[in-house]
Amino acid sequence: MSALRQHWLHLLLLTIFALAWGWSAWHPLHPDDWLLENYLVFTALPVILISIRVFPLSSVSYTLITLFMCLHVIGSHYTYAEVPFGYTLQEWLGAERNMYDRLVHFGFGLLLAYPVREILIRLAGLRGFWAYFFPVDVTFALSSIYEIIEWLAARTVSPELGIAFLGSQGDIWDAQKDMLLAGLGSILAMLVVLALNLWLNSSTWQEIRNSLKVPENDRALGETKLRQWWRKRHNPEP
Repeated sequence: MSALRQHWLHLLLLTIFALAWGWSAWHPLHPDDWLLENYLVFTALPVILISIRVFPLSSVSYTLITLFMCLHVIGSHYTYAEVPFGYTLQEWLGAERNMYDRLVHFGFGLLLAYPVREILIRLAGLRGFWAYFFPVDVTFALSSIYEIIEWLAARTVSPELGIAFLGSQGDIWDAQKDMLLAGLGSILAMLVVLALNLWLNSSTWQEIRNSLKVPENDRALGETKLRQWWRKRHNPEP
């Protein structure tokens, strides 16, 4: 994709999100909860906009990120426990609660695992099997970190606002289920990526096999490496 087309796509995605965010900010159902939910937006959006200059991602990644952010701000408008479509999901699934938060947590893994994969491949040099495994691993980790932040934030506000922000709807295993769904979403995303790579790249299986082989010049780290550094520090070469 040419630089001009990418530029217009970035503007389009930013416009779509700005419209979604503006709608969510217009008379939200619970303004205090809306503000808490949008600290994520206030933190993530500047990072994304600044990083475009120094570390631009693919158009696929930006599209997936925008879709997730839109899902998030819809939840912030109503609070996750009261989104109308969540009641529709509840009816479809025969659940006992509004299911919109479950959808968004699943979407967290499904939509953000690919951008995570792109970042890890480009910055950490992941290849083969590890380029599919670690996006899932990191997504699980990010989901658990968010649940911890959510818990800490809920403890610092009023009980009513904390309950609305957590959106657990009386489920004592809410955090664990949210993390599980995020992980399942990321696994599905990586399976889709793997299927596409197998279809389009004939060397995919070879790359996976090679990534699992121990390099011939491999050496232990830990105390072995520490001893090498210690000797080098105290016996510098002339």
